[in-house]
Amino acid sequence: MDGALHGLVVLSQTCDVVRDCRDRPYIEVAPLIEASAEQLEAARRLKMPAYAYIPAVAERRLVAHLDRVMTVEKSLVARWRRVPGWEHDSEVRAFGQALARKRVRFAFPDAFTEAIKRLAARLSKQHEKQNEDGAYLRALWQIRVRAAPAWEGEKVDLEWWFIKHYDPEGIEKVDWPAVVESWMSLFDAGECFTVSGVIVCRLEDMTARDYVESDILEFEHLSTARKK
Repeated sequence: MDGALHGLVVLSQTCDVVRDCRDRPYIEVAPLIEASAEQLEAARRLKMPAYAYIPAVAERRLVAHLDRVMTVEKSLVARWRRVPGWEHDSEVRAFGQALARKRVRFAFPDAFTEAIKRLAARLSKQHEKQNEDGAYLRALWQIRVRAAPAWEGEKVDLEWWFIKHYDPEGIEKVDWPAVVESWMSLFDAGECFTVSGVIVCRLEDMTARDYVESDILEFEHLSTARKK
């Protein structure tokens, strides 16, 4: 990825941007940098928390680099040439989701981060491959896990949800349970974890409670909790 600056995108909400400079003198911005075609698509699919997809500059393969957020004075921003980044509400909503995922990623305990290493490596490596694993992974929207009674317990029971967008294309016989079972065989539960459920479903098949009580897995950027 090219680290050169190709512009800036405003991250602050409109209500903060239009407030009097005496109350809100600064706004947040992030640089636009050039991405590879694969990174651009990953950003569009909300698969790379460090980057956010912006439709207006997608043809130039530019993304917002959320690891390089900065603040600038509104008086300076007022002199910039503004280019709208979105045309539709759905695009604005997706950008907001990208910002949220960057800031609210859950810090998994060290034991879980270690237990998931082989599974994470397999899924990250296979995602763009033109094989069966790749087809299934590209059909996924999210993988979520719920811990009981809590992540920091000595014995932790896990429920997993593999939430799909659709069934994979180009597969003669779609068999989600078999594929997910092969992935889960790479999870090293050890003495700390047990797995009480592994569910493949669409988002509308989850309950609201299941969704809010579970945590999303970002395999390329698993957060590790600070050691006590």
